[in-house]
Amino acid sequence: MQIAKKITLLFAILSAIIISLLSGFVWYFANDFAFEDFYKRLEARVNIAAQIRLYKDGNNEAYAKMRNQYLERLPSEKEFIIEAGKTQIHVDRELPKSFYNRINAGFMARYRVDNHFYAGKFFKNSQKGYVVIVSANDPFGFRELKDLQRILIIGFFLSVILSFVVGWKFSNYMLVPLRNIIKSVKKIKAENLHLRLDVKKGSDEMSELAQTFNNMLNRLETAFETQNNFISNASHELRTPLTIISGEVELAMKAKDDAEKQHLALSKIKDESERLEHILTSLLGLAQSGFNGKNQPREEVRMDELLWEIKHSVNQVHPDSLIEIDFSTLPEDEEQLTLKVNKNLIKLAITNIVSNACKYSNNHPVGINLESKANILSITVSDKGIGIPQSDIQHIFEPFFRASNTNEFKGYGVGLPLSLNIIRLHRGSIGIKSQEGVGTEIKVILPISI
Repeated sequence: MQIAKKITLLFAILSAIIISLLSGFVWYFANDFAFEDFYKRLEARVNIAAQIRLYKDGNNEAYAKMRNQYLERLPSEKEFIIEAGKTQIHVDRELPKSFYNRINAGFMARYRVDNHFYAGKFFKNSQKGYVVIVSANDPFGFRELKDLQRILIIGFFLSVILSFVVGWKFSNYMLVPLRNIIKSVKKIKAENLHLRLDVKKGSDEMSELAQTFNNMLNRLETAFETQNNFISNASHELRTPLTIISGEVELAMKAKDDAEKQHLALSKIKDESERLEHILTSLLGLAQSGFNGKNQPREEVRMDELLWEIKHSVNQVHPDSLIEIDFSTLPEDEEQLTLKVNKNLIKLAITNIVSNACKYSNNHPVGINLESKANILSITVSDKGIGIPQSDIQHIFEPFFRASNTNEFKGYGVGLPLSLNIIRLHRGSIGIKSQEGVGTEIKVILPISI
């Protein structure tokens, strides 16, 4: 069953329950009010009948005349004066014992059968005690209640039908954004993963759903790009060392009697094999750092402590480098320095950035600044090295791309793309600012609550 139908059905059922309760409430109090008025009229006649029939004084004739002239006679009105203590009580119908028990207790008693009403009370004159009962019909009030009952029943069914129609329109209206999201998602295929859903301003569930889809598409696009880059670049990057190795093997085989040429060929093969190993390791790392973090366990990591580990690791590879860590902007709250991350991946990403800064800075100082504010932790790595040409900055995160001024330095163009994938895996971002001949500054931004 579609959600719109479920919402409509549920809305109609809830409306039916609420309307039935309201109708019962109206019926109960209307019934009670209508009969209360008629009972009071009967009770007034009980008192008047007792005054006229049981108490002999000079006002009785005046009471009788006033009743006949000014007091409307009720339909089928009857009076019954019964001497107290008699076992046989003659009334037009048998009344329940509770009716007489209430009279004997000294209260005004009431009883109704359909639209025929009874009211009675005990009176005592100077001689004996009597029970005075007055009965009458109330066809008008009863008819009004029947009309009200019919109106409530008809109104109930009309209201349920109306609530069903309104619920159908309302559910369709509320689900329009969801249908638009479904249409937009259906248009997105592997060929156009760059498309995104329109996210409306606000914090409702539809906006959150659209943003969630966009986040998922970001991960999918990154995974597809990683896979495509791996396939396209692997064939290109692996071909060169393999070709060189193949040529050197042939050269070594021909130079059977020349030990020097064989040694040079074998040295070349060894270098290219090492290069091939580095390329394969980088390619596998790049492929495995896509946007799927299922098999990447996370743990609580103090980022200031991690930076010291990174400094030690980079110094082992670049012993002449001078790395300075600035902790002057650290917050007092240690929780602002702790992230739940995959330690090995984050360490690899930042190590790549720091290592590049040391490699391209020609032993100039490399600064690392750690700052935490507004639930955002940022790590800034700055150097005074060769910098990056402005025309190359936009391509710096493309796999195997190397800036035009890095020919003198050994590298494969995989470190920064690998770092970017890892940072994006942790819902962070990387910013870069560089000027050729002046230096480069790279800022890693990570959310504290991942």
